[in-house]
Amino acid sequence: MSGTEDEEHSSAIKTPKQLITVLVAAFVFPVLIIMLLGHFATGNPPIDRDNPAFSDQAVAKRLRPVGSLVLATDSPQAEVKSAPMAGQAMTAPATSMAASGQGDKITAIYTSSCAACHATGAAGAPKLGDKAAWAPRIKAGAESLYNSALKGKNAMPPKGGNASLSDTDVKALVDYMVSQSK
Repeated sequence: MSGTEDEEHSSAIKTPKQLITVLVAAFVFPVLIIMLLGHFATGNPPIDRDNPAFSDQAVAKRLRPVGSLVLATDSPQAEVKSAPMAGQAMTAPATSMAASGQGDKITAIYTSSCAACHATGAAGAPKLGDKAAWAPRIKAGAESLYNSALKGKNAMPPKGGNASLSDTDVKALVDYMVSQSK
C-alpha cells in the first residue's frame, strides 16, 4: 500500500531540466498567443521591405525636423542698412556711425538683440522712433540709459539678453536708438 500511495502524490516533473522547460513554456506560450491574437485582431499585414514607404529616402523624409533654427545673423533682415525710419531725419550720431562703417554692425546687432522688444513695444520697452516714450529717458541722460542697458531694467535683462556684447557695443546701440527717437 505504501508504494501506490507514493505514486499518487508524485509529480510529472522529476528533473531540474523538466522544471526549467515547463517554466519557460508557461511564460513563452501565453505571450506568443497574445501577440498572434493582437496581430490577427489589427489585421496588420507582414512588413514588405520592398515597399517604397520603407526606402531610405522616404524614412529620412518622415524623420526630418519640422522646423529649423534661423539666427538673426543668418537672415536677410540682419543685412538691413542703417537708414532712418520713415519720416525721420538721420541725426549726427547715426550719421557718424554710418560713415565709420559701424552703422551696419550696430543695425545688425539691433535687429538680432533689441528689435524683438524695441520694434514691438513688448514688455513695456519703448519703441524705436517713439519720441514720446523716449523723451523722459533721453532727458535722464546718456549715462542713465547706458546703465539701464548694461545692467538691465524692469523686464530687460543686462545687455538686452546678449551677454556677448561689449560695453562699447551696448553704448553704441543706445546711441543709435536715441538718435532714431529724438
